[in-house]
Amino acid sequence: MFAHIPPYAGDPILSLNEAFQKDPREGKVNLSIGIYFDEDGKIPALASVRAAEKLVVEKAAARPYLPMEGAANFRSAVQNLLFGADHPAVRAGRIATIQGVGSSGGLKVAADFLHAHFPTSKVFLSNPTWDNHRAVFEGSGIETTTYPYYKDGALDFDGMLEVLDKAPARSVVLLHACCHNPTGVDLNRGQWQRLAQLLNERELLPFLDLAYQGYGDGLDEDLFAVKTLLDAGGPFLLANSFSKNMSLYGERGGALSVVCPDAAQADKVLGQLKFMIRRNYSNPPTHGGQVVATVLNTPELYAQWKDEVAAMRTRILAMRSALHEVLSTKVPGRNFDYFLSQRGMFSYTGLSPEQVDALKNEHAVYLVRSGRMCVAGLNRRNVEVVAGAMAAVLR
Repeated sequence: MFAHIPPYAGDPILSLNEAFQKDPREGKVNLSIGIYFDEDGKIPALASVRAAEKLVVEKAAARPYLPMEGAANFRSAVQNLLFGADHPAVRAGRIATIQGVGSSGGLKVAADFLHAHFPTSKVFLSNPTWDNHRAVFEGSGIETTTYPYYKDGALDFDGMLEVLDKAPARSVVLLHACCHNPTGVDLNRGQWQRLAQLLNERELLPFLDLAYQGYGDGLDEDLFAVKTLLDAGGPFLLANSFSKNMSLYGERGGALSVVCPDAAQADKVLGQLKFMIRRNYSNPPTHGGQVVATVLNTPELYAQWKDEVAAMRTRILAMRSALHEVLSTKVPGRNFDYFLSQRGMFSYTGLSPEQVDALKNEHAVYLVRSGRMCVAGLNRRNVEVVAGAMAAVLR
């Protein structure tokens, strides 16, 4: 019956992570998968999240199915975090928010929604972007294309504007709100404002992916793109994740919000999002969402969480500086300043696929073949080793 089914080639990043797990060499270093590791090389359990989870478990309440759109306290907490409780768009009820199965689930629900209601629209993705973006949208039947983003180690903003200025009205433009994956190269504030103006003028539909809030400049600072689009007044979509900033990877805590022109349209959009959810996974899980909601809705836990996110961000910045310092010493005459200007968990190292293969095969240092490195996998014990391995393949 199933003999005709072709084998699955595997996800390139997850397959690489599996290969790392099987590698018997001591001292191996995993800089491939997008997970934050602490100084001891472990996924941290945040104190604020542990306290919130204890409160959730102690309630010992019944666990019926959630509504299709998710728990009300989670959805309101997400809106308050991302848009501000007192923002006119929130008060007017013109934002439709659903609790997703991670932000990936939000992307999938949005992709189904866009395919159903914007059937002729293409999705414009940055070149490069997170590998799964294309798969999610094309898997929903949407045609994708790209706009220039990264060139010669920097943001190709002029190329980006040139392509988007010619995009057909109602095209969807997928944008990384901060900490671009995979390059670590972000728009500055002036560029975000100029881009928002172009998107409105061309009647394009922005779709922000916010997977790393707090890892760039801060929980509030990393919302600049969101606030800029709000101020611009046009509609947009926003998928956000709590996997990284709450270290809740396996709980799949995330959301999708759609900012609409008015409350009546928001109500219609929410209804259609619920329809997409119902025919997909029916409703989201309870536990992770309630942990997130408890952190966000409890002032002392929110303050503690904010400090913990700042500590993670500071450690990432310290690892960037350490890698830059060691590499600059080991490879004199080569400029590694891009490690300092890139933001968030990821950096484009500039290494070729062949050099990445040499890192893995000869030095047990694992990167994605594009040269993307997860800086959060570095620590004081392995940064010298990684820098030495990189220097060896660069010579």
